[in-house]
Amino acid sequence: MNVNDCRPLVELTRGDLIESIHFGAFVVVDSKGRVLASEGNPDLLTYPRSSMKPFQALPFIERNGAEAFDFSPQEIAIMCASHSGTDSHMQVLEGMHQKIGTHEDDLACGVHWPGDEKTRVALQIAGEKPTAFRHNCSGKHTGMLAQARLSGWPIEDYLDPQHPVQVRIREVLAEMVEMDPDDMPLGVDGCSAPVYGIPLRKMALGIAKLADPVALGKDRAAACQKITSAMRSHPEMVAGPGKFDTMLMSAAGGSVLSKGGAEGYQVIGIMPGVIKAGSSGIGVAIKISDGDVQGRARAAVGIHLLKALGVLEQEQLEDLHPFGFGPVVNWRKLVVGEMRPSFSVAQLEEMIY
Repeated sequence: MNVNDCRPLVELTRGDLIESIHFGAFVVVDSKGRVLASEGNPDLLTYPRSSMKPFQALPFIERNGAEAFDFSPQEIAIMCASHSGTDSHMQVLEGMHQKIGTHEDDLACGVHWPGDEKTRVALQIAGEKPTAFRHNCSGKHTGMLAQARLSGWPIEDYLDPQHPVQVRIREVLAEMVEMDPDDMPLGVDGCSAPVYGIPLRKMALGIAKLADPVALGKDRAAACQKITSAMRSHPEMVAGPGKFDTMLMSAAGGSVLSKGGAEGYQVIGIMPGVIKAGSSGIGVAIKISDGDVQGRARAAVGIHLLKALGVLEQEQLEDLHPFGFGPVVNWRKLVVGEMRPSFSVAQLEEMIY
């Protein structure tokens, strides 16, 4: 990533001074590939990380894998998730492995403490250790195991980039973002799965097509609709209590899909007909250059863009208040500054009038 790729997107003030700035880039694209707005380099090449998860599930869903294993929409949603490791998440995963005929020990994602604080504290008080089911990527990995089982492929090396599961994921992802697979740099994700470098504009296009697959083939379009419907119907599976993806999809009432990734990455898909009658689906891809550890910058940018597009009404914005731009308060709840955008949304606001 070059410093010239990014622009100031979010600034935080304290008193009369700007105390900190988040730099980054974003691009807004419709399902026909037209760039509607951008800030920074729209062709910034970076890893989408966990924002790739709906695409990693797509080959399995397209081959009627959900029907073969009798997966519910809730189970499809957790395949696309960075879940919080709650007991409900673990129960869904246990049921999936029973259907597939695999075990928790088959997961190669690793182990970490649950992202949900209440669950984490409860485990610690009980003297229990987390297992692979608590890992935020275990739903994606369960989906990969299911893909292998569906085709009779071995499961031991399912994360090898040359394994048929990973080869097919790479091919389908490349088709959705309209790239040559050989032009997508290979990396290794935090969960040890392959991850691919994709220009921001191409990733936004892929999300727009996922939300609005009208121009895709029948089977691909049906698979896209199955995934987006599951994510929007079960947002609690995609992230967890108090998490941005869950809160945004819950507040938006089915009008958007949302999936964050590590190191300040975020994608948002706006369903067709949401902005106005007959409008195409829209994809948004956001990258915060400093990694956005707290997740505040990408969430605020995403909400600001959705507000400019007329997707979110005032009541929905109030539900999302903890994630948006607004006052900065201290521990005594005194207003000491504000978090505000450093970019214009005039291009987007013109779209809805």
